[in-house]
Amino acid sequence: MTKYRTPILMTGAAAVCVAFASGCTDLKPIQAQIDDLKSEVTKLSAEAVSIKSRADAATGVAQSAGAAAQRAQVTADSASEAATKNQQAIEAISKKIDRMFRRSVPK
Repeated sequence: MTKYRTPILMTGAAAVCVAFASGCTDLKPIQAQIDDLKSEVTKLSAEAVSIKSRADAATGVAQSAGAAAQRAQVTADSASEAATKNQQAIEAISKKIDRMFRRSVPK
């Protein structure tokens, strides 16, 4: 069985070599495709750099907006706390005034 395999393998290898050699004789179309692909890769690389730059800028703007929102929240919390204290003070003064009027009326 091995004596039949060797000639078959040799014939097959020779056929592959012939097919490969005949297929590779005209490399210009393949080279043109490779050049086109290289050009496309170069364009896409430049676009990727541009997109990354814009994304980084957008990230910076978003972080800045987030920081501004946090400062606004702190200011709003402070204003709310001051408003609550003022409301409590107004209520206390109103109660004092009401007590003063109640004392003065019966006399």
